[in-house]
Amino acid sequence: LPHQLRRPMTPASLLFRYAMAAMIVMAAASPAGAQGTKGAQGAPGTKVSPYAQRYAELCASCHGANGRSDMAGTPVLAGQHSFYAITQLYLFREGRRDNPAMTAVAKTMKDEDLRGFSDFIATLPAVPAPPPATPPDAARMARGQALAQENRCLLCHGADLSGGQQVPRIAQQHEDYLQLTLQGFRTGKRPGYTQAMGEAVGRLSPEDLDTLAYYVAHFPGATAKPPPK
Repeated sequence: LPHQLRRPMTPASLLFRYAMAAMIVMAAASPAGAQGTKGAQGAPGTKVSPYAQRYAELCASCHGANGRSDMAGTPVLAGQHSFYAITQLYLFREGRRDNPAMTAVAKTMKDEDLRGFSDFIATLPAVPAPPPATPPDAARMARGQALAQENRCLLCHGADLSGGQQVPRIAQQHEDYLQLTLQGFRTGKRPGYTQAMGEAVGRLSPEDLDTLAYYVAHFPGATAKPPPK
């Protein structure tokens, strides 16, 4: 191309290409064996995905059999969306997200495995967080709600924070994981395949990010509906 048309590849555009590659994987990988029922057991007479057993063997010890565990720093997968899940697995596999344990697991996965695991994860219904020992701090919840509205969290993640497609469900996600993630987006350590998260949280103080994480983790009214694929 003429030099006038050559543009340097920015981190955001590179990650966008990774996201598009993950979408291609999702479309091209054989769905055989990746289609299951809602949950690992399935209804009588229906075919259960082999990835239900593989999830139980490989993922459940950290993420929980139902997609929700109490392990520190480990995200809730219950209620998550297939497109978001496959994109994150792809980023782990390609070394674009920094988590040695997840990278080690994802590097063993073929394209059809990325599709199979992500499709199975999408069958796990959302699991509400256990009731807190004490009621959430009302003033902090009000401040967190204001921050969510001011910074357009609801525009992408939805009024119920359940997300959709490439946007993750964040309602009642673990607070420590949310804190880590938001701080990562703010500093640029956590990659995003668009600039939306970096722009949204980049101007917030660490204290405001902690308040936002507190609000999302204690978000009221999260239901157990399974997500649309």
